[in-house]
Amino acid sequence: MGIGNTTPSAAITAAVTGADVASVTGRGTGVDDAGLEAKIATIRRALEVNQPDGSDGMDVLTKVGGFEIGVLAGVMLGAAARNCAVVVDGFISGAAALIAWRLCPDIAQRYIAAHRSVEPGHNVGLQAMGLSPLLDMEMRLGEGTGAALAMPIVEAAAKCLAEMATFTEAGVSDGDD
Repeated sequence: MGIGNTTPSAAITAAVTGADVASVTGRGTGVDDAGLEAKIATIRRALEVNQPDGSDGMDVLTKVGGFEIGVLAGVMLGAAARNCAVVVDGFISGAAALIAWRLCPDIAQRYIAAHRSVEPGHNVGLQAMGLSPLLDMEMRLGEGTGAALAMPIVEAAAKCLAEMATFTEAGVSDGDD
């Protein structure tokens, strides 16, 4: 859980996707119009000063990311290296997913997008990685809430794949009977 994470997440998303800062920056915890304009200006300045290379995940992380986003990206890479699925929750984990994706593009095959946050940059990042979220409930809250809600769907899908009988195994007619 963190406060202020949407600012580096928007900077990462803008750097990696090339999207305009204003189009990926939202109100976070609910800043007013003046706060939003200041946030956008701050992100633009950070990108201007630091000039991250959007094609290099490590460069983006070190120049405009945060430790928590780096840890999340590392956990995602570690899970994918062990052939585990990675459930991507909201905007902050989406920014971490972008970092890991730039470091290892094949990782997106392991991602399951839990939900689409109301933060505009989240959808931009998901689209860049070719992901469609399981849920779209207009949630702003992070802290794993979207992932927690999506897990029963993920578990049900896994059970269907692993345990559901084929038509042949179930003795379903092929139409010739």
